[in-house]
Amino acid sequence: MDTLITAAEANRAFSRLLREVREEGHRFVVTAHGKPVARIVPCDEGDAAREAARAALLARLSGQPAVDAGRWSRDELYER
Repeated sequence: MDTLITAAEANRAFSRLLREVREEGHRFVVTAHGKPVARIVPCDEGDAAREAARAALLARLSGQPAVDAGRWSRDELYER
């Protein structure tokens, strides 16, 4: 489970937080004004989540048929 920590506290204890993440696998959610703004997690955990998301996206895209959108100009793309 993630441990909530204020931004001010995270700033004061950053070295300790990194040590706990690296050595013990702890996870922290940094809050500002009571709202979550960042997560400090072990690197390999983030890599695994990113790879899983990438694999899911590629699987979804490979199952979709290609659509012929025709030709367009750059101006048409940015038309408002």
